[in-house]
Amino acid sequence: MDMIWMSLALLVILLALLAAGLWVAFSLTAIGCISLYFFSNIPVGDSLATAFYSASVSWELAALPMFIWMGEVLFRSRLSEQMFSGLAPWVGRIPGRLLHTNIAGCGIFAAISGSSAATAATIGKMSIPELTKRGYNQKQILGTLAGSATLGLLIPPSIILIVYGVATEQSIARLFVAGILPGLLLMALFSGYVVIWSLFNPAGVPPGEAESLSFSAKVKRSRPLIPVFLLIVGVIGSIYGGLASPTESAAIGVALAHLLSWRGGTLSLSTCIDALMGTVKTSSMIAFILVGAHFLTTAMGFTGIPRELATWISTLGLSPAMLLLALTLFFIVLGCFLDGISVVVLTTSVILPMVTAAGIDPIWFGIYLVIVVEMSQITPPVGFNLFVIQGLTGENILRIAWSALPYFLLILTGVVLITLFPGIVTYLPSQMGS
Repeated sequence: MDMIWMSLALLVILLALLAAGLWVAFSLTAIGCISLYFFSNIPVGDSLATAFYSASVSWELAALPMFIWMGEVLFRSRLSEQMFSGLAPWVGRIPGRLLHTNIAGCGIFAAISGSSAATAATIGKMSIPELTKRGYNQKQILGTLAGSATLGLLIPPSIILIVYGVATEQSIARLFVAGILPGLLLMALFSGYVVIWSLFNPAGVPPGEAESLSFSAKVKRSRPLIPVFLLIVGVIGSIYGGLASPTESAAIGVALAHLLSWRGGTLSLSTCIDALMGTVKTSSMIAFILVGAHFLTTAMGFTGIPRELATWISTLGLSPAMLLLALTLFFIVLGCFLDGISVVVLTTSVILPMVTAAGIDPIWFGIYLVIVVEMSQITPPVGFNLFVIQGLTGENILRIAWSALPYFLLILTGVVLITLFPGIVTYLPSQMGS
């Protein structure tokens, strides 16, 4: 029980440091130092130096800036302009019509950016003015964008899956592949909801938009998107087929992204500098947090707190289902105050021993965790997607959050489905070679 009180004391100190505005990386490092100093005999300085070095030389971590770089380059290309015109012919006759372009567009851009905020910003810049001009229901415009942009966390290549893989020493390739079917499942749930909503609210969808186009005409309209599809297939397919590691496929993706930008006429010295600067800022922030989290994980291991907590949880006699229910509520609440990456790095060192002790597959748990973290992207007060959309529209953030509520519930439905049918997550990774 002493360990429980120690854990609570450290948690209170951590929350106090975060509330005071201290950077997440510094807060994590400070808690690690306090843990070692007061609750172990390990020299703090030696442990700090060793943990920082071992975390910074991880080869898997090299994939992170490469995928961010790929997304930054494509973010500055003409992809956002071509996305709407390329997708619109395929959804013109589906109930809900062009509202589905938010869902499909976010799904596509998620596969090349790996960032939820970048997905919301890119697709929102294009779709919000266009759909508003055509007379679509404003609540559904905001809701479909806010909900679908969360796919940037799940559909590979996902930055947060790389973070989870590095933090827990799980295969990033298997995590990427495991995220494909759940990502498609969420897109299907979102589109299904839009179809049902539009059938009951026909006034929210302007009439007379559907064009009668042949299949070849639709393909011609979508031709600018074909290279992007090939890029996605090339990056993910090379990982799934065992032809390249995530880091190697990321390097190929960066080269192809520059090629697409060059062919689209948007590659210039200024865009290259902007893309590199954006990559450096984002990568440094995430890597710094990961280093602090690795030191905290090391410190927790020396103090024995995770082991004691796992033992205590096991004495409660919680079934795996009850454990997941408790963790879901915990992550939703935590996600209301922290960004997704911080949630992952703050919790995995303590939570994972409990999860593995309960017999839960760490790969499955990684996808579950990311989907739950997705929900926090559209919940106030720290729902990053809500802030991005507010910046694009000037709408009240609570109104945006209310518009996104149905999609929050749909993501929660996705969590229930992968819990009831874990094969949705584990099937594709099980088909990969060893």
